[in-house]
Amino acid sequence: MQRNPVGKLLLFGATGDLAQRMLWPSLYGLHADGLLPEALTIVGSARGEQNDDAFRAFVQKALGQFLAADRKDDDKIASFLERLFFQPADLSDPASFAGLAEKIGDVSSGLAIYLSTAPSLFEPAVKGLESVGLAGETVRIGLEKPLGYDLASSREINDTVASAFPEERTFRIDHYLGKETVQNILALRFGNSFFEPVWNAQGIDNVQITIAETVGLEDRAGYYEGAGALRDMVANHMLQLVALIAMEPPALYDGAAIRDEKAKVFRSLRKIAPEDVPICTVTGQYEEGAVGGKVVKGYDDELGYDSNVETFVAIKAHIDNWRWQGVPFYLRTGKRMAKRRSEIAIQFKPVPHSMFSGRGGILQPNTLVIRLQPEEYVQLLVMAKEPGLDREGIRLREVPLNLSMDAEFAGSRRRIAYERLLLDLIEGDQTLFVRRDEVEAQWTWIDAIRAGWDANQTKPKHYAAGTWGPAGAIALTERDGVTWQDD
Repeated sequence: MQRNPVGKLLLFGATGDLAQRMLWPSLYGLHADGLLPEALTIVGSARGEQNDDAFRAFVQKALGQFLAADRKDDDKIASFLERLFFQPADLSDPASFAGLAEKIGDVSSGLAIYLSTAPSLFEPAVKGLESVGLAGETVRIGLEKPLGYDLASSREINDTVASAFPEERTFRIDHYLGKETVQNILALRFGNSFFEPVWNAQGIDNVQITIAETVGLEDRAGYYEGAGALRDMVANHMLQLVALIAMEPPALYDGAAIRDEKAKVFRSLRKIAPEDVPICTVTGQYEEGAVGGKVVKGYDDELGYDSNVETFVAIKAHIDNWRWQGVPFYLRTGKRMAKRRSEIAIQFKPVPHSMFSGRGGILQPNTLVIRLQPEEYVQLLVMAKEPGLDREGIRLREVPLNLSMDAEFAGSRRRIAYERLLLDLIEGDQTLFVRRDEVEAQWTWIDAIRAGWDANQTKPKHYAAGTWGPAGAIALTERDGVTWQDD
């Protein structure tokens, strides 16, 4: 696509946790590899008074803490810090924006704005930027999730942003889309001819998507109490993975074509009616247990009061279109689970007839496993013959065919997802960003589930920390003769 790099970057939330752990290391990585525009200047903004030198020292400390040891280069860090400037701002105070405009100066060379703040500040931020001329045709804006907490709030945010920034200059960020293995889903599907004939209801029995975390609340209690697992993970990351697995082949690898096909998937998601919610969804909340050999507190104990917010959710979803009719998509995500894991398991239908009998064993259906983290690999489970003379019949066993991304591309540096997304924001490539109609279709589906929970007075079932969630999650799949891919 035609890239249109800007000359300036404005980063709100510049002293926050996300900026320290991800954004500054990512921007430094791009700088160190010579990928940033040579004249690009970066203005950080946050509450709190400090000058440019103090801010550079702050970023330098963050790089020292969060950069991998082999990426630290004193000369490159020093030259990166020369790009940085700081301007304090309180986004809720309209008077703050005049100083920002003065600090940034002329934006004729293009300005990219990264808004890593609470959604409640999106409206005053957009109005403030517009009031001082920082929302014109040469300015684009990137928005960090969450984009609301339901369809109504999401529309309100989108309307506010659209009043100053049209869709072609709005970049909604879902960092999962920047992961190398997530993009490999497109390469696997559309770069290899042998998958397409079976990538449908005739060839696939079910799809499982798991995003499991071993951590608990950490420092996110305030946010998580208002979100829960459904809003925090399913409404964005998991549904985006569903779309990449289920979408029709785009005509081109570009932002419009790919996002058109993803939006069709979201519009085809079968809405879960209130009467189906008890059999199609499971909610849970972790209680005291052991993770990594250490005893950890339950969710309520960490909060200090009783809560009905779910820390786990499992869903049986369907896509009502020609390709996927009748194929269940099982989604599962939770905190304080047995292992940290993000993966997609695509189970193909079994062979129609087995010619192996007796000691040959039970034929297992082929499964394609795409692991996103902590390792990154693609694995195809196939049936193979065990070595031997076979005098009592052939014995078969399931074996993996592995493609390890780390091993195969050992000479290539594994980049932080935010490196790709920040560079695309700077250069104006919207392919890996989420369009408004996608967001609102996602929320429409999520809101129906929450309405069903309310109608059924659903409360999360407790599960011990360090397990795979409540027993109901096992029953969700086993009713269909399916077992979660937990190996």
